[in-house]
Amino acid sequence: MNQLRSNTAQETVDRVRQALGQSAASPTRPQARTASGRKDFDFSTLPEYEILKIWKAVGDLTSISNPFYRLHDGRASSTTSIDGRTITNFSSYDYLGLNGHPDVAAAAKAAIDHYGTSVSASRLSSGERQVHRDLEAALARLSGTEDAIAFVSGHATNVTVIGELLGPEDLIVADSLVHNSIVEGAKLSGAKRILCPHGDLDAFERALRLNRARYRRALIIVEGLYGMDGDVPDLAALIKLKKRYNAWLMVDEAHATGALGATGRGIAEEQGIDPTEVEIWMGTLSKTLAAAGGYIAGSRALIELLRYTSPGFVFSVGLAPPVAAAATAAVEVMMREPERATALRRNGRALLTRAKSRGLDTGLSIGASVVPVIIGNSGQTIMLSERLLQRGFNVVPAVFPGVAENQARLRFFITSEHSQEQIDSVIDAVAEELPDIRSNSSIVGAIAGR
Repeated sequence: MNQLRSNTAQETVDRVRQALGQSAASPTRPQARTASGRKDFDFSTLPEYEILKIWKAVGDLTSISNPFYRLHDGRASSTTSIDGRTITNFSSYDYLGLNGHPDVAAAAKAAIDHYGTSVSASRLSSGERQVHRDLEAALARLSGTEDAIAFVSGHATNVTVIGELLGPEDLIVADSLVHNSIVEGAKLSGAKRILCPHGDLDAFERALRLNRARYRRALIIVEGLYGMDGDVPDLAALIKLKKRYNAWLMVDEAHATGALGATGRGIAEEQGIDPTEVEIWMGTLSKTLAAAGGYIAGSRALIELLRYTSPGFVFSVGLAPPVAAAATAAVEVMMREPERATALRRNGRALLTRAKSRGLDTGLSIGASVVPVIIGNSGQTIMLSERLLQRGFNVVPAVFPGVAENQARLRFFITSEHSQEQIDSVIDAVAEELPDIRSNSSIVGAIAGR
């Protein structure tokens, strides 16, 4: 860090260019050639790859470690181990502390003993196992719906379901901050896509009023708890809209399960909504449910349709037995021990309150499982993450292009296992380090802007 502070931004820019074998004024992009002299395609010549090289060089020259892909030594929850050092962890989706719970681990081990580590086929052909049906029954009970279907990937769940249910004759109206998997599924469908400003119900209504009549089907998509901002939609108002315009409503509960509602059942429980008022509930197994994969919950007809038509299900291997069994056990523990959800909400509110009291920008967060601290500059956010790691806290940054440059942030994921001391200490560390980072020249920003 001392080297960073001793150089001007321009000096560091020039040193980065030299490290890349480029002049500051005219960067080059050498083309690889075959022995015959023919140009051969080389991914390292892509401008996107050049950006990665620049950021790596910045880190090497300024002693800022890469905040992404940090290697953890074992199980990560409220604490983790990085390079043999115990670190307080605020970058885990293990919201209710169920990863490693004795009942969850025992269920996974028993499934391996009985079924092995894989079902070795798609469920449609010969991969169907009782462990899958047990999981889907548990997910339907959790969601308050008639049935559910489990996929091997949460991201693929949205892509394949949206991509299959909608087509070029249809309309998708979604919140602008929905997850990438929703955006990709909408693209795949070929449907008319309208992204509305975040949380703007008037924009949703206007999009439907002006466009609905021209399309066969319409789908409204929101998140139950937004994973980048930690806020929630007005579900009752959205239900009124979808009824008025004869549209389906899809709610992505990836971050809401375990975090919202008295027992962690999600936004429907949080806002007193009958779950059957929503046509499509989506969720993941990888966060609160301590496994991996995704699911859709809804009417029996919807689920049966997806079982036979959704490419991401029909043409994919069935969930690994230990994964399915672990998720089922996690649902059971979660419902049996509602005090976990209570502790999570208490910790979320505590971190939000502490951050606000220290003058930090927490955006729209309601203080559930996700609380951002918005810095507004990618370089400063990365530097702050590094400072926190040095002080014993793992908080991964969200920077451009993942968010707008003026919305670069640290994303705090809170668990039921965090202590008040851990919460107070990390927020105090942010409040102490941030002014010093902002007072120094934005070297990383200067490099990124060239």
